[in-house]
Amino acid sequence: MKKISVFMLIAAVLMAILGVSVVFGQVSAQQGHTMSFFVTSEGLGDGGDLGGLEGADAHCQALAEAVGAGDRTWRAYLSTEEADSRGVSARDRIGIGPWHNALGELVASDLDQLHISPNIVKRTALDENGNLVNGRGDRPNVHDILTGTQEDGTAYFPDDADHTCNNWTSNDEGSAQVGHHDRHGGGNTSWNSAHASRGCSQEALQSTGGAGLLYCFAAD
Repeated sequence: MKKISVFMLIAAVLMAILGVSVVFGQVSAQQGHTMSFFVTSEGLGDGGDLGGLEGADAHCQALAEAVGAGDRTWRAYLSTEEADSRGVSARDRIGIGPWHNALGELVASDLDQLHISPNIVKRTALDENGNLVNGRGDRPNVHDILTGTQEDGTAYFPDDADHTCNNWTSNDEGSAQVGHHDRHGGGNTSWNSAHASRGCSQEALQSTGGAGLLYCFAAD
């Protein structure tokens, strides 16, 4: 009886080791791709005032550096507006791909896939630490991600509406176009252009399920 118990114990230990090895192998395979995309774990805390594109990019860079990914050139996925012409388009700021999340999962291989059929859902749209970002059904829901962008990733043509919180300098008047990283709500499944915010203050962003979070992409 003791011999059988010892044998069973050894077998259980070997199976456990094998299981850990398989899991570790899967993780290692995914981590063969370094992180080149993340949702910010926190916003700048001042509503739609990000300090312009430069301030938003700096926020992405700082968060990436904090997790050891600062050797890449990080850009916030944001568009701008101009009075007489089209502004800067988010899709033109982030390189050509491919992009992987913090666990090494492919989000999109290039700009076309990113804007037509990206692998962006709550499970894959992770923050820089590899953590899930709260979405619809969570408390608090922070799935409104600032973009100021149309679904194809381009800036809006000049019109009477504000889509970018005055080019990311307003924490009061105006509005910002947002996407949903979890692809739920807003009457559509757009990750980058779901609806407009109620305003540009931190409170206005929070009122529709936001926290001033951004998408960050490695552009190099």
